[in-house]
Amino acid sequence: MRVIVIGAGAVGAACALSLTEAGAEVIVLDRVGVAGETSSRCEGNILVSDKEPGAEALMAVEANRAWRVLAERLDADRVPGQPATEFEAKGGVVVAFEGGTAALERFAASQREIGIRADVLDEQALRAAEPHLAADVALGVHYPDDAQVQPSLATQAMLARARHLGAHLRITEVVEGVVEADRVRGVETPEGRIEADAVVNCAGPWAGEAAALFGAGLDIRPRRGTILVTTAMPQRVFHKVYDADYVGAVGSGDAALQTSTVVESTPAGTVLIGSSRERVGFSEDGLLAPLAEIAAKATRLFPFLRDTMLLRTYFGFRPYAPDHLPAIGADARIAGLFHAAGHEGAGIGLAPTTGALIAHAVLGAPAPLDPTPFLPSRSSLQGVAA
Repeated sequence: MRVIVIGAGAVGAACALSLTEAGAEVIVLDRVGVAGETSSRCEGNILVSDKEPGAEALMAVEANRAWRVLAERLDADRVPGQPATEFEAKGGVVVAFEGGTAALERFAASQREIGIRADVLDEQALRAAEPHLAADVALGVHYPDDAQVQPSLATQAMLARARHLGAHLRITEVVEGVVEADRVRGVETPEGRIEADAVVNCAGPWAGEAAALFGAGLDIRPRRGTILVTTAMPQRVFHKVYDADYVGAVGSGDAALQTSTVVESTPAGTVLIGSSRERVGFSEDGLLAPLAEIAAKATRLFPFLRDTMLLRTYFGFRPYAPDHLPAIGADARIAGLFHAAGHEGAGIGLAPTTGALIAHAVLGAPAPLDPTPFLPSRSSLQGVAA
């Protein structure tokens, strides 16, 4: 079976790898290049700590396990001296100031009920884990399974592995879907038609537009996020550390600006500081307000950051689904069209399990978990994106 994957970001690369390993002939199409958009403009999170009990939390637990296996495989393929993924099983620490401790304890308790490891830290353990935290941080919960990859490197490594196994990459734009009698037959590009038995839409925040090329409806919207990067320094942040209000921001459907504190070190010695969420379409205007809010909140959490030089800032668009669940599986109406989009900020973390679910949907490979909650045919995704 010949399968076209639209999009060479982390989700597209993971789908290409899973499909190739399952025996498909895979062609990946991207108008920019590997990790050229959303996957190069994020933090590389592999989190279980921010997931409320439910379908996505169960998927995150499975994806966390899958990433450890995948990272080991990809690192074994690397060129000596060059990291493949920069996978770090660093763990996470979620903190709360006075007034937010009870809610964080309840949230952690609910996660433990579905098997997520979430250990409340006493004062001594919290200061030992993160000695540079502000003195008025009142509670910390340790999530030992939180991890991170360098997102561009990890995406490139997944696609390189897929290409080694026979997948092809073309830098071109899909300008039209080829559909006959409600069945996909391929795509049109500026260079001509590419025929295929199936197409997988991994176009991230542009997935709604890509679906429309085939006459399909998929309500995926862009949600803008910004990140600050400091200059390199001796390590002072030892986990992924974030304020408990991050969980609420992730699950919010509000289009207005929301910011929450996320701070972590990288192997290069820089510190990544996030995060913001706002639905402004694909606008690049008005970035100062979210950056200023992020900086103010981060310096409250880690006071030493007040005297730290910034290296750069960047922003990207995340694919947002109105019900906060990714769309993974067969299109509601067009046979042979499949979607893998709507992960918002969790695309890196959920990528390997998304790939496995797509291989299940397209080729009948074993599913790593129940795919039903993620099906694109659910009613919440059939509206018009706005």
